[in-house]
Parts: sequence; structure tokens; C-alpha cells
Amino acid sequence: MNLTRRQTLLAGAAAPLAAAPSLTLAQNNAPAALPTHRDFTLGDFKVTTLLVGSRSVENPHGIFGLNVDDETFETVSTENFLSTDAAQFFFTPTVVNTGTDVILFDTGLNAAGTTSALSAAGYDAGDVTHVVLTHMHGDHIGGLTNDDGVETFANAAYVTGQVEFDHWAQAGNEGFDAKVRPLAEKMTFLQGGQDVRSGVTAVEAFGHTPGHMGYMLESGGSQLFLMADAANHYVWSVAYPDWEVRFDMDKAAAAATRKTLMDMASADRFPLIGYHMPFPGMGFIETRGEGGYRYVPHSYQLI
Repeated sequence: MNLTRRQTLLAGAAAPLAAAPSLTLAQNNAPAALPTHRDFTLGDFKVTTLLVGSRSVENPHGIFGLNVDDETFETVSTENFLSTDAAQFFFTPTVVNTGTDVILFDTGLNAAGTTSALSAAGYDAGDVTHVVLTHMHGDHIGGLTNDDGVETFANAAYVTGQVEFDHWAQAGNEGFDAKVRPLAEKMTFLQGGQDVRSGVTAVEAFGHTPGHMGYMLESGGSQLFLMADAANHYVWSVAYPDWEVRFDMDKAAAAATRKTLMDMASADRFPLIGYHMPFPGMGFIETRGEGGYRYVPHSYQLI
């Protein structure tokens, strides 16, 4: 029997594929067969993304592209090999080790998940010198305290944006009142352009929440931007920044912020880390047509 080249290749691939274990994404937990952290080098900084949780969410068009019709959403999704039935969400705090400080950006959904990922990355909760909150949504502040209300990062200084804190201090919500308000006396508040530490600068990225902040990292002549929730999906948010997102409190401001950030990242060619991007959460941006962008996942550029 004569086999075509394609048939031969498929036959050779069948055995290892059949023997390979399947990867299952666990609901509300880190994917069981995937790593919980990834290290990157930025000049003299060691940057580590932590996968503290992942879950599947049905009906992504009920979250992304609220201002486009079903046909447009389905066409874009199909072009990008995406299901319109469900989306996989990732939750990714970031650790920046400057050599003198260990700075944790956001604290995940709960203390247990975040400290577990930290431990896998080689850090104890007591090693964290600064906890920086990009904004006050529950999946970013959940790990500040454990189920008994005990501080998770007792040795750390707390840093957040003044505008963000002031909004929630006045509006209040269950998560803020339980997790953030009790720590208010220990917090330092920043405006855009101010530094957490040398080489770590707050950047106003308002819209997702009233005072949402990103942070620019600079070391050894290189830059990396932590965009937090400025964009929450690599296609439905990054590629189409004008598409409205249900979780954005000011949708027009959030869209303007996305376009500004994508223009900066594509022009200056620095990588971004997004809290909800597919793990390990880092990618680059290039322009695509009029007012659109393409997310290029990190491979080995910052090893």
C-alpha cells in the first residue's frame, strides 16, 4: 500500500498524541496540567507572572462586544478560531523582583491560591515588600487577607491609586469594605507618573474602573507595561478596542485607554502583561488595519 506524505506524517503522529495526557482547565482553579508561574528577565528585574486561577465563562458575547451584532461577533471569533459558546478566563498577578524589593501587583481571588503560586515561584508571603493594587475589583483584592481576615502579606507596604481608593471609599462594596478599608491606614496613594520604587511608575489607565492604574517597568534600557484590566481579551478587547466590555464602568473612557495603550505598545515595541490574557499573560502589539491591533504572544524574547 502506498501512503502519501501527509498520511505518513499523520500515522507517525498518532501514537504520541494518543498517549499524551489531556489538559483539563479546572473551574476556578489554576489549570491542572499547566505551570503556575513563569519567569521573565527585564534588565536587572526578574518578572514573574502567577497563574492563580482559571475558569470557563459561557456566552462571551454577553461580556465582550456589547455594541456589535451577533453576526459581527461570530465572524471575528471564527476568523480567530474562537468559540462563541464560552471563553477561558485567566487570573494573573505579577511579581517584580528588583533585587532590593519584591513587589506583588494584585493579589488574586483568594489568599490560598496566590500564596500557593508564590511558593511554587520560590517566594513566601513574608518576602513581599510591596503590594500594589491596580484597582479594587474582587479578583484583584481577594488575596489581601485570608478567610479569617488575617493579612496575607503582613510585612508589605500597600500601594494604590488615590483616585481609585477615593471612589470605592465613598461608594463602598462588600469586597472593598472587607479587604481594603481595614488596611487604609497602611496605604500609600499614587497619582499617575509617580513611582512605587525606582523603575516602577504608575500610569493612569482609567475607564475599567474610575482610577484603574497600569504600571510601567523600566530596567536596563528595557520597558514592560503591566496593563492589568485595561484589555481583558486578546481578540475581543485588544484587537477591537472599541468593542464595549461589560465589566468596564466607563466604556467610552476604557476604549480610549485601550487605543492609547495599544498605540504606545505598537509604536515603542514594548511587551504588555495583562491580568486576564492567556497564561503566561505577556504579549506584544502590532497595528492591524484602521484602528485595530494584533496581539502577538510572548515566546522567548524575555527569557
